[in-house]
Amino acid sequence: MEEPLRRIRALHTASTITVYQAYSPEIGRPAIRDGRFPAAWKPGRMTWIKPSFMWMMYRSGWGTKEGQETVLAVEITRDGFDWALRHACLSSYVRGLHPDRSAWQRDLKRALARVQWDPERDLHLRPLPHRSLQLGLSGEASLRYADEWIVSISDVTPLANEIHALVRNGELDSATGLLPREQGYPASAELLAHLCP
Repeated sequence: MEEPLRRIRALHTASTITVYQAYSPEIGRPAIRDGRFPAAWKPGRMTWIKPSFMWMMYRSGWGTKEGQETVLAVEITRDGFDWALRHACLSSYVRGLHPDRSAWQRDLKRALARVQWDPERDLHLRPLPHRSLQLGLSGEASLRYADEWIVSISDVTPLANEIHALVRNGELDSATGLLPREQGYPASAELLAHLCP
């Protein structure tokens, strides 16, 4: 089956969706231990969550980039995720989707969340022809994320290391078998209408 150009691919249940973030151990380890972000995590600032495991691997260099050595799987409520999508604006102007550039700029300034559709990545971190969602949360959305939406936080750094080692050894089938089983997230067309060019 052909992949649509834009789709939210994620691990999800009837009530939750898993997103990924990578942090320094100073933030990541307490978050894993306590199931919530520590005081060092600054609430209200823009924080980007990624439903795509492979996009997180690309962004963090398999958890090897400085300040991104601890890769977290953050299970959050679908209600919260959908709230963020409803309050989001695309991070770049799209002719036809927005009335004009100034209207988009006004929407972006007021938006509590931002959406980017970035090329999905393969096991070699090369871009694929279809795109995955990144969701930036700021202000109220960031606070809600940290204080209300989180169901659990788990450490997937060992998984990232294991898959990366298999890729380096050319064992791509084994690496693929360890990837999280992401499926299309059942967001309604209405929910995504203002976010899909």
